[in-house]
Amino acid sequence: MLVLFETAAGYAIFKVLDESKLQEVDSLWKEFETPEKANKVVKLKHFEKFQDTTEALAAATAMTEGKMGKSLKKVLKKVVAKEAHEQLAISDAKLGGVIKEKLNLSCVHSPAVAELMRGIRTQMESLITGLPPREISAMSLGLAHSLSRYKLKFSPDKVDTMIVQAISLLDDLDKELNNYIMRCREWYGWHFPEVGKIITDNLAYCKSVRKIGARTNVATTDLSEHLPEEVEAEVKLAAEISMGTEVSEEDIGNIMHLCDQVIEITEYRTQLYDYLKNRMMAIAPNLTVMVGELVGARLISHAGSLLNLAKHPASTVQILGAEKALFRALKTRRDTPKYGLIYHASLVGQTSAKNKGKISRMLAAKASLAIRYDALGEDTNAEMGVENRAKLEARLRHLEEKGIRRISGTGKAMAKSDKYQHKRTRGFNGSRRNSQEEEKEVQESRGGGDGRKGRGGDRLSHRGIVKEEEKEEKGQGGRGRLIWLGRNCIILGLLVVVVSTRTRLTRISLTV
Repeated sequence: MLVLFETAAGYAIFKVLDESKLQEVDSLWKEFETPEKANKVVKLKHFEKFQDTTEALAAATAMTEGKMGKSLKKVLKKVVAKEAHEQLAISDAKLGGVIKEKLNLSCVHSPAVAELMRGIRTQMESLITGLPPREISAMSLGLAHSLSRYKLKFSPDKVDTMIVQAISLLDDLDKELNNYIMRCREWYGWHFPEVGKIITDNLAYCKSVRKIGARTNVATTDLSEHLPEEVEAEVKLAAEISMGTEVSEEDIGNIMHLCDQVIEITEYRTQLYDYLKNRMMAIAPNLTVMVGELVGARLISHAGSLLNLAKHPASTVQILGAEKALFRALKTRRDTPKYGLIYHASLVGQTSAKNKGKISRMLAAKASLAIRYDALGEDTNAEMGVENRAKLEARLRHLEEKGIRRISGTGKAMAKSDKYQHKRTRGFNGSRRNSQEEEKEVQESRGGGDGRKGRGGDRLSHRGIVKEEEKEEKGQGGRGRLIWLGRNCIILGLLVVVVSTRTRLTRISLTV
């Protein structure tokens, strides 16, 4: 049996001297405890050294991808093909299938072979002669660096680390801007408090304060560059009747310097947002179309990278960012959250409250497909994202219109309630009868009798029937009460007789 062993310096072909020792896998490591024992098990047959790091990198990448490189093919044709009857022990089963298909060589991969490879690696310096240990370590380090750079596949347009840093910086800038603007409004409010309520936009406020300076300069200052005419007139009117306190020139200078900082940070934030938008469209175009630039960047930042995010299922993408609420719900045995960072997506935001959970679940399912397509696909177009977003918008319209019913035409007829009819009533003799019998009796009473016609006669005849029914029911009620009273009197009499009899018997017994 021959053994193919790969090193950072080149390919080594070993000959197994005693194949019987491969039968005992658990004790095979004992045969490689010392170089002397190792030389009794395997012997170096051929060593093909790499010419430079480029050749080593090409061979290593081919091995990791399960392919047969040119240098390996050359070695196998040169050495192993001469002994085609021998089996070739390899460490990768996928590579063995390629070798068997192209060179028609029988390859072996088993736990015994893996243990044999491990033993050869421990005694590699003594088994491969003519290769100093320092050279092996240097070549291993160089190949490791080259392989890492190759696996990274460095491209300025496909590095998601830039997105993670950009979105983190954007969030930090928002916090700092809020603090700076709040401090600026509070500080300048002591001098000119009315302008804070008139100018609501933060950037316009800082630019106006930067141009005005002291409150007394408002009348001679042209603010048309930053404010509309109505707002400018309101500011000038408020400056004449302002209740603010007087401040020194040094205070105004510090406030204006703070306004400069706010303006610079705001302009840089706008530039950073444009950079993030372009980077997201280059790295994850389908995800950007589905959830937007900011939400997509926050999902990538939360997962660590686009590849890590692609490994998450749709259920995890849905609640990503709500881990604290999830574990609190699991601990207290309450309902788990329905959405996390994905809540800020535009599709979820424009949904009614009762449908937010459904839309967030569907959006997470489609977004997870878009993430995997962006991370692992070779195309860079956003066609799939546009198609899936159109489907979600159609589903959203269906859900929103589901509860709305148009009341027009046949809908109005369906909405009308039927006339109430009491179907079963009590008759004259205490029995139950239906409404048809009642109507028949009413019609008979209307036709006979005194012969009165019209609405008045019908109404009087109907009233007479109702009165007779009430009298009959009253008579039946009184008869029932008399029967009940008679029964109670009989029972009471019997109880009196029994009690008197027992008292007499007790007196007789006492006298005796």
